[in-house]
Amino acid sequence: MIKIQSAPTPGASWRAWTSRWTGSQFWYNHSDRAKPVEKAIPDVSFYYPGRDAAVLLIHGLTGTPTEMRYVGKGLAAEGFTVYGMQLAGHCGSEAALRHTRWPDWYASVEAAYHRLAASHAAVFVAGLSMGAVLALHLAAQRPARLRGVACFSTTLWYDGWAIPRLQFLLPLILATPLGERYRFVENFPYGIKDERLRQWVMDSMTSGNSALAGNLGTTGRSLRELRRLVHRVKREMPHITTPTLVVHAQEDDMTSPSNADYLEKHLGGPVRKVLLDDCYHIITVDRQRQEVIRESAAFFHALLADQGASLFGNRI
Repeated sequence: MIKIQSAPTPGASWRAWTSRWTGSQFWYNHSDRAKPVEKAIPDVSFYYPGRDAAVLLIHGLTGTPTEMRYVGKGLAAEGFTVYGMQLAGHCGSEAALRHTRWPDWYASVEAAYHRLAASHAAVFVAGLSMGAVLALHLAAQRPARLRGVACFSTTLWYDGWAIPRLQFLLPLILATPLGERYRFVENFPYGIKDERLRQWVMDSMTSGNSALAGNLGTTGRSLRELRRLVHRVKREMPHITTPTLVVHAQEDDMTSPSNADYLEKHLGGPVRKVLLDDCYHIITVDRQRQEVIRESAAFFHALLADQGASLFGNRI
């Protein structure tokens, strides 16, 4: 069952910090020690050609385009051209990611957007977790050209049921020099409710195949950059008038539906909110990924057909 809430607002893989702050899951990242030469980061982005409307897909912090591939294939089957981009510094080592900042990640988004906008009359953007925040920043920078935004499991703060109670101390740690040197490691349930799929993700991450399933750990520096990005986008939200689809899991283990509620309340344009009831944070690959595809395709098609009023209670 899906709970849908729609309202206009007057006018806010990824891999979340789920460390228990105990044992081996919270330790110094000795970044000042000599490291071996970094291997080249593989390009695991994907592109599915389609008709004149295109969708840009943005993965989350420490994630990979792989977490968007199911949705990409589904949207391509609906006739959309789809580009699953790769954020700067991602799909390689944690050290490589530490050398990037949020403006570097957004520069990747801008470049991917221009690639699609140069050859497609209509461009949509959809992002997962931090990717949703980057998608909103793109909407703030390109209000005239971007036709619609889809935000999946938006990460403004970490308050899901699997986040440790001491998470409120995280901003304090990140504000100190120690924040640069700590590493936070993801743990159960890894944002996925489906047990078989979760095991595959766990095996891929622990094997070191970051290009396939993302990094197991997130450095304090990357989390600090995410906080800076969120702070920027929160200020922009009242001015973002692009129609937005917000899809979130009611049982999100990393970011509760309060993140979706914040978007609904603070975005300056019309918002359609959909709550899923049988998945966790990574909704683009979990049990209800087909619902994510159906909702996204219907949302984009309706906007193309100028039927936006039907999505927002005739108040768009």
